[in-house]
Amino acid sequence: MKPRIAITEGDPAGIGPEIAAKAAADPRVRAACEPVIYAATPRGPFAVGEVSAVAGRAAFDAVVRAVDDARAGKVQGMATAPVNKAAFAAAGLGWKGHTDLLAHLCSVGRVAMMFQAPTLRVVLATVHVPLRDVSRLITRELIRETLRLTADELPFFGVAKPRLAVAALNPHAGEGGLMGFEDDEVLTPAVREARELGIDVSGPHPADTVFGRAARGEFDCVLACYHDQGLIPVKLLAFGTAVNVTLGLPIIRTSVDHGTAFDIAGRGIADHGSMVEAVLLSADLATRMGTRS
Repeated sequence: MKPRIAITEGDPAGIGPEIAAKAAADPRVRAACEPVIYAATPRGPFAVGEVSAVAGRAAFDAVVRAVDDARAGKVQGMATAPVNKAAFAAAGLGWKGHTDLLAHLCSVGRVAMMFQAPTLRVVLATVHVPLRDVSRLITRELIRETLRLTADELPFFGVAKPRLAVAALNPHAGEGGLMGFEDDEVLTPAVREARELGIDVSGPHPADTVFGRAARGEFDCVLACYHDQGLIPVKLLAFGTAVNVTLGLPIIRTSVDHGTAFDIAGRGIADHGSMVEAVLLSADLATRMGTRS
């Protein structure tokens, strides 16, 4: 029996409804699963292509319904179209996006954002935070526990014995302290502690080379210290085909590798390729794993 996969429409003022509908109708999706669209139904007027509290609340409500059904086993996974952080804020919602919202809805303390592309997987240690705050947020515990979560989850993606690498925070991995202390004093001890737990991990490696090494097959996944450090190589190599996955949830959740694209919303020209890939991965995980709720 094909798994039922929830497809949430995301922010209705963006391209979410368009790519959700296109993906649900795609023959590849229909062959892999039974797609179920969770409409973002606005409770009031809003303008396509513009940030609004009405659209932000509608996107939130659709995600909540899909999570409830996933936890109840009514759907076996979910793939989410993009939400808008400013619209969430305008609606008075305290979450910056799907990842922290899903952790709250599933009552999970630690989750991680992973991007899976054909030749590269990247997990983010920190996500939607200002760059000036990254150094303070990167702690030994955060790195060690994110590595542990990644090593525990990757077997579900067909990687039986994950080979992990940590990207350095500073240029040249700090150059022995000449360009920052975090790599020697935080990342290196965290990697050592993770190895003591039986995790196959190395680093910190200079970030300007480690992603290329992973893309060539040396590592199964790279832990990036901050958002753009990890997302630039992913989007350079595989924009439109990469999939965002939330690790650590009791449900299967995947998403697209792009945002709400307000500039082209409502024009019928949005590329739904990443949405298709997200649904297919969710269906594949559901087929191989069964529901994790």
